[in-house]
Amino acid sequence: MVALSFAVLVGTAIVTCLFMAWVLGANSNSPPFAPAIGANAISTMRAAFVIGLLAAAGALMQGGSISETVGADLIDGVAITPLAATAGLLTAATFMAVGIYTRYPIPAAFATTGAMVGVGLSLGGDPAFDTYQRLGTFWLLVPIMSGGLAYTTAVVLRRDDVPESVGVPLLAGVVGTIVANVRLGVIPDPTADQGTIARFFSRQFGGGPTLVADVDLGTVLVTIVLGVLAFYWVRTRILASVEEGIRSFLLVLGGIVAFSSGGSQVGLATGPLENLFRVELGLPAITLLALGAAGILAGAWMGAPRLLQATSREYAQLGVRRSIAALVPGFVIAQLAIALGIPISLNNIILSGVIGGGLAAGSAGVSRRKIAFTITFWLLTLGSSIAVGYGLYRLLATALGG
Repeated sequence: MVALSFAVLVGTAIVTCLFMAWVLGANSNSPPFAPAIGANAISTMRAAFVIGLLAAAGALMQGGSISETVGADLIDGVAITPLAATAGLLTAATFMAVGIYTRYPIPAAFATTGAMVGVGLSLGGDPAFDTYQRLGTFWLLVPIMSGGLAYTTAVVLRRDDVPESVGVPLLAGVVGTIVANVRLGVIPDPTADQGTIARFFSRQFGGGPTLVADVDLGTVLVTIVLGVLAFYWVRTRILASVEEGIRSFLLVLGGIVAFSSGGSQVGLATGPLENLFRVELGLPAITLLALGAAGILAGAWMGAPRLLQATSREYAQLGVRRSIAALVPGFVIAQLAIALGIPISLNNIILSGVIGGGLAAGSAGVSRRKIAFTITFWLLTLGSSIAVGYGLYRLLATALGG
C-alpha cells in the first residue's frame, strides 16, 4: 500500500513537471524568434518547429545548474518530497496559467522560486538567505544590464558614422566569441562538468601557456577565430544585401537565444524533482533534464504558434535593428544566469532590452505607468506564490494524512 501511494505521488509529480515544462515551452520561448517572423525571415510554423528543437537541446545541454538551484538551494535543512514538489509545481503552473488567461506578465522564475520557498518552509525547512541575496541581487541588476546593453547596441547600430557593414558584423563577432565560451553538457572537460567549444579545440592542439587563472593561450586564440568567422559571415551577407544580411543575423541570433532560453527555463520545471530523481530513484541528471526537454518541445510545437503571431506583430513595429538590440542582452544575461545557476525569466530580460533600445531612439515605447505596473506585479507574484505554495502543501498533506 505504501509502495502504491509512493508510485502515485511520483507519477503525479512527473505529470505536473511535464505540464509546467509544456507551459514554459509554449510561452517563454517565443520572444527569440518573434523579431525574425516580424521581419519575414521565417514563417510562424517553421519558427515554432525550430524553437522546440533548439529549446529542448538547450534544456538537455545547459539546464543542470538552474535545476539544482531550484531543487536544493532555496531551502536549508529539508529535502523536497514528491508531494512538496507536486505542490510547488502546481502553484507555479497555476500562476503561469492565470497570467496567460489574464494576459498579465507573470514571470515563471518568480512564481517557481516563490512556490518552492513556500513548500520548503511548510516542510519545516529554514530560509536559505545567502541564496536569496544572490538571486535578489542578480534580479535587481537584470533591468540595468539588459537595458544598458540594449541601449549601447542600439546607439551603435543607429550611428551614421558606423556603416551597417561594420556595426552589425562587429556585433556578430562579439556574439561569436561568447558562443565559443558557452558551457555545454555534450563537450567533455577534465576540469569541469561541462566544457566549451574554445577549450575543447584548444586542448586538441596542446592548449599552450596559461595566461589568466585556467585560461590558456589556445582558448583565447580559438575564441578570436570564432569571433572573426562570425564577423566575416555576417559582413559577407550584408555586403551582398543589407536587409537580407541583417535578417540572416537576426534569425541566427534568435536561434541562439532560443537555445539559451531552454537552458535557463527547464530548471524551473525539473528543479522540484531533483531530490526525487537523483536521490530517491537514483537516476542520472540527464534523465530529469530529458523529461523537461520533452515538455518544452511539446509546448513549443503545440502552443507557441499563436503566441508567436501575436508577439511578431509587436516586434515588426520595433524594426529589425531594435529587435537585435533587445535580443543580444537576452543571450548574454541568460548565459550568465546559467553559469551562476540563477533562475530567470527571459521575458523580463527581453522587455528591459526593448525599453533600453527604445531609449536610444528617444522613446522607450513603453509607458512609465506600464513599467511600474509590471514591476509591482512581479513582486506580488513572488510574495503570493510563497504563501500559496505554503498553504497548498499543508492542504495536500492534511488531505492525504501526511
